[in-house]
Amino acid sequence: MKTTTDQGPVVMVGNGVEETAELRTTSIATVTRWLLDERPDLVIPEGSRLILFFLRTTKYDLDKAKRKLMTFLNNREKLTEWFKDRDPFRPEIQELLDIGVFLPLHQKDALNRQVVVIRTAAHDPEKHKQDDVFKVDKMILDLLMHLDETVSVHGVVAIFDMQGVTLGHALQLTPSMIKKSVESWENYPCKPKLLEFVNVPVHVNIVLNVFRSFMSAKMRERVTISRKGSSLEQSITLPLELGGNGESYYELSEHWKQMVQDNASFYSKMEENVFHL
Repeated sequence: MKTTTDQGPVVMVGNGVEETAELRTTSIATVTRWLLDERPDLVIPEGSRLILFFLRTTKYDLDKAKRKLMTFLNNREKLTEWFKDRDPFRPEIQELLDIGVFLPLHQKDALNRQVVVIRTAAHDPEKHKQDDVFKVDKMILDLLMHLDETVSVHGVVAIFDMQGVTLGHALQLTPSMIKKSVESWENYPCKPKLLEFVNVPVHVNIVLNVFRSFMSAKMRERVTISRKGSSLEQSITLPLELGGNGESYYELSEHWKQMVQDNASFYSKMEENVFHL
């Protein structure tokens, strides 16, 4: 939400915190100085919005923003299986884009939050690596933030569609893999506001309990589990496969595959320097 003052537009980032031009400028400068003291090897291009995104996500709590930003940077360097070789035209990435494992909806929900559908069982666990699935998830999420910075203000609602999940899918999600996934979600510059697991078979509860064991108390409060459909049907037009009248998974997959391919240069730049986000 934006309002206007004598200083220009004001962005409301939550809990009554107003992002004025002055607060934005001084806070970015403070975090930048700290970061370059800690990591003099970093290059922060003019116009980079990454620090701004973390400030918004943490409601301008400087200490929290610094901590999350440093964890984010460390993860990008450590988790090469997710954040390197992100050429959209690599065959394994093309296959997962065709399948549609991570699908942002075009419409925001009633609170202007970005809704994404994560199809946890769409891929073949005998053919596709879970690391590649997470790689494609992060590729689309990064592009989403790059194209629409309001995601850093209003956050993300994730619908995990578990339709068709098998033991093979569950076995791919080792505790170490789950821990990495949860830590990444909690330290990304777009706050997860709701994690809704739908079409959940009873036997998957064990895996979901492992997920929750690695979550912060605040994130655990944002998890809902349903054996049937989504509770968001009243606030957004859901895809056909979730009982709505919106675009099908196939149509969304086609759209995001094209978007990712059209922005291949964005991934090259980010691989050179994550501050190109």
